Amino acid sequence: MGMFRRRRRPPHPRSRRGAGSLLFSFLFVAVFFGLAYLAGAGDSEAANATEPLKGESAKEGSFADMIDRALQKEFPESEQNGGETDPGGFNNSVAEKQAVLETVARVTTKKNETKEEKSFQFHDVFNLDNENRAEDIPTLIDRKDNVFIISNPKSKYPVLQLDLRLISDLVVVIVSATCGGIAFACAGQPVITGYLLAGSIIGPGGFRFISEMVQVETVAQFGVIFLLFALGLEFSTTKLRVVRAVAIVGGFLQIALFMCLCGVIASLCGGKTSEGIFVGAFLSMSSTAVVLKFLMEKNSINALHGQVTVGTLILQDCAVGLLFALLPVLGGTSGVLQGLISATKSLIVLCTFLAILSILSRTCVPWFLRLMISLSSQTNELYQLASVAFCLLVAWCSDKLGLSLELGSFAAGVMISTTDLSQHTLEQIEPIRNFFAALFLASIGMLIHVHFLWNHVDILLAAVILVIIVKTIVITLVVKGFGYSNKASLLVGMSLAQIGEFAFVLLSRASNLHLVEGKLYLLLLGTTALSLVTTPLLFKLIPAVIHLGVLLRWFTPDSNELGYKGDNIRSDSANKRVTLMIQGAHDS
Repeated sequence: MGMFRRRRRPPHPRSRRGAGSLLFSFLFVAVFFGLAYLAGAGDSEAANATEPLKGESAKEGSFADMIDRALQKEFPESEQNGGETDPGGFNNSVAEKQAVLETVARVTTKKNETKEEKSFQFHDVFNLDNENRAEDIPTLIDRKDNVFIISNPKSKYPVLQLDLRLISDLVVVIVSATCGGIAFACAGQPVITGYLLAGSIIGPGGFRFISEMVQVETVAQFGVIFLLFALGLEFSTTKLRVVRAVAIVGGFLQIALFMCLCGVIASLCGGKTSEGIFVGAFLSMSSTAVVLKFLMEKNSINALHGQVTVGTLILQDCAVGLLFALLPVLGGTSGVLQGLISATKSLIVLCTFLAILSILSRTCVPWFLRLMISLSSQTNELYQLASVAFCLLVAWCSDKLGLSLELGSFAAGVMISTTDLSQHTLEQIEPIRNFFAALFLASIGMLIHVHFLWNHVDILLAAVILVIIVKTIVITLVVKGFGYSNKASLLVGMSLAQIGEFAFVLLSRASNLHLVEGKLYLLLLGTTALSLVTTPLLFKLIPAVIHLGVLLRWFTPDSNELGYKGDNIRSDSANKRVTLMIQGAHDS
């Protein structure tokens, strides 16, 4: 038995791991009971208001109290209440007399407490004001029935806010434009007509599927910007020099002729001369977006009549600032001298802006584009984004200087066209341009009230036919006066025979200045809308008109669009120099 002595087992030492686990458990229990105590303290304060000091003294010194004081020091009360006082807030605006107090109606959605069965309406499919919405965005209506949609509701903390109605409107516009384009493409018609009619169907004059017209039209404005940006990439300065005389001098001459003609007619008919001059300026505007879209589809941008047409359209965009300066003079709100000073200021700003862009296009732009190419070796994402940003930046600067967004976007394209990366940039921009162009044309269609056009189709159709005939004759004669052939002059005249979408802006400005009366406003509005609708039909008639001109021997069947009236007088070498210059510009 002595051999089998029982060994005494030593005590098991407590490991560090076990001590750490015990300490962590203790801290967890302490935090849990602390939070429970805080919750209980809150309930106790709500239930028993006679012992507030007891709860506060118990809370002091606790772990939760230290966290609360640290957060209070990090985030003071001023930041929790929205930071500094907004100078554009309600009280400050009223105190500084920057706003007028006015009664408005706040419209909110009524939710049915009793579940009543409602008859199905097709419009309800596109109406987001239903019980399934997480939160309702109310609207305000003033005494003049102007509808305001709250876009930035006041919040104590910065939160992600979504305008679901705008998303729904954009979905409706894009889907309807796609369906309209597909339908007209299958029928062998221009897709632009499908975009315009689709917009008129879903707009306020149709089924009223669109709730936020201003927001949709603002987003769609990018279509014009990218259209002109892509045009600037293709329209080099060498090509512009070929048609600069007829584009600049002829463009101003067309505007002046329309203004004088309408002013004289208004004076002879016993109307106001100022209204006649405005109508002439109104009718001289042509649709840049619609015409460019058709010229691109027909591959006529590089043709001579296409170059003259584009140059005239750009001149009209440049003249918008001058026309805006003329409106207060015609409306009687400012004197002639003040109008001349404003117009001179616009010309100086325009020349200075173009001079600065010319310098930048030779110095900074090539270096910037090469840098973006080097950084976009793997993917073109960064180069595409940089191109869009450059276009928008130049357009924004142009708008801030009192010029137009269209002029700035076109100038941005011309700046890049002077480099060897113009074609690459155009390939990156084309998908964006096509998308926003369709969105813009659909938004123009939303301004067309089908019911209004149908009720007054007789007088509006007669006005549109008269506008097309007069504009075609005047523009054709002006272009012919610069030595271009009969065919090229007629093509330019028919291409610019419609009233442009920018005329809506001129019309609204004139209405605010009380320059036009209500009846004339409706007549011009309906004529412009119907003119845009009939523009695709007018372009479809161009081949038939050209064939008729050949039969009437206005021009020979083999007449070259690059030819001029004096081709039979000029020597063959001169003709070859002109042809080679234009072809060389196209190759560049």
